[in-house]
Amino acid sequence: MLDPRAADELPGDVDPALRSEVAHMTADVIVRQGRAAEDPEVVERLVRLVDDEGFDTVAALWSDSPAGTLPGSLWRLYVLREWVRRDPQVVAERYRAGVHRAEVHDVVAGVVSPPGPTDVSRLVDAVLSGVFTGDLAVALERAAAFARVLATGSALDADGVEDRDGAMAWDLTRGASGLVSLAEELETAAGLWRSGHLD
Repeated sequence: MLDPRAADELPGDVDPALRSEVAHMTADVIVRQGRAAEDPEVVERLVRLVDDEGFDTVAALWSDSPAGTLPGSLWRLYVLREWVRRDPQVVAERYRAGVHRAEVHDVVAGVVSPPGPTDVSRLVDAVLSGVFTGDLAVALERAAAFARVLATGSALDADGVEDRDGAMAWDLTRGASGLVSLAEELETAAGLWRSGHLD
């Protein structure tokens, strides 16, 4: 058995406690900076954080953070934005498919009707802007509602292709389930923010 000092000197990944501390510190600084600046250019830069710094850099900071934390919540918002940015046409189609079965969530999300690729991109950017300029809980709830409509659209797509392509239907169903989980995590985070417990 190695003694603790020798074990600490072995090369390896960053200490999980240090990684968590850095994740919380950076998330807190980013949110506070955005809220304090009251400058649209600063907010725009923060919304484009993944575009400017790279997805891998942001992932290294926050991807291991639990959902019920500020860095975990920001990570989930940026992942949602990245998906919309990379595949706006598919996202818009799934949103249109799900909107009639998830009307309440559509109202909360606030997407124009019928949404196109540019509209869903604008919505996700508006939600992220709300993190820095508005009520963070509302921004998280809007993102959750958006994810729920997308989950409904994905499930409907799965039903539509099940007879022709069982593997694709399975992938779509699994994706819908992931979106529901994402929505639940964002809703929980919104409640934690309101109660002052989203650290």
